[in-house]
Amino acid sequence: MARSRLTPERESELYAAVLDLLGEVGYEALTMDAVAARTHSSKATLYRQWGSKAELVVKALRHNKPVQLGEIDTGSLRGDFQAALLRTDDCQMEKSSALMRGLGQAVHSNPDLLQALRELMIEPELTGLGLMIRRAVDRGEVRPDNPAVSYVPHMMIGAFAARELVEGRPVDQAFLTDYAEAVVFPALGV
Repeated sequence: MARSRLTPERESELYAAVLDLLGEVGYEALTMDAVAARTHSSKATLYRQWGSKAELVVKALRHNKPVQLGEIDTGSLRGDFQAALLRTDDCQMEKSSALMRGLGQAVHSNPDLLQALRELMIEPELTGLGLMIRRAVDRGEVRPDNPAVSYVPHMMIGAFAARELVEGRPVDQAFLTDYAEAVVFPALGV
């Protein structure tokens, strides 16, 4: 059965409502009924369009984060990192961090959500980051045998998770810029 197409505006509206609800009640308490009520749509339409709560949530997160890291090419790794950071403002970063914290617990008990998150958010980010690093290696900025290369995703995810835990403050552009300068670039020999 073919899915009826939603207009891009309607789709954006639905995704925004899902993210608002997710921030308000968390993943476990988020229901398709609540999304249907909030968006004045039917639960059947939601399931027909997205198939599951996990798919709907992850597509909403992905829709909100259209930055494709692999497309950024300023000619230097430092420039690529700065360009990537400038595409998301501090307010959006804080919202994203809060959503990821809210999902952090849910992924442990929901394999569908974990798989959807990996496929739709984590894998594309890793691929884009990998392209950025590969270009830096090709330009001679980073040694191809540098052992830190395979840990860049861990460093960046660690920065997001640790700031909130260690300092009780949200991640912002200034912190990530300082972190890249103090940790990521030195580890890569840039």
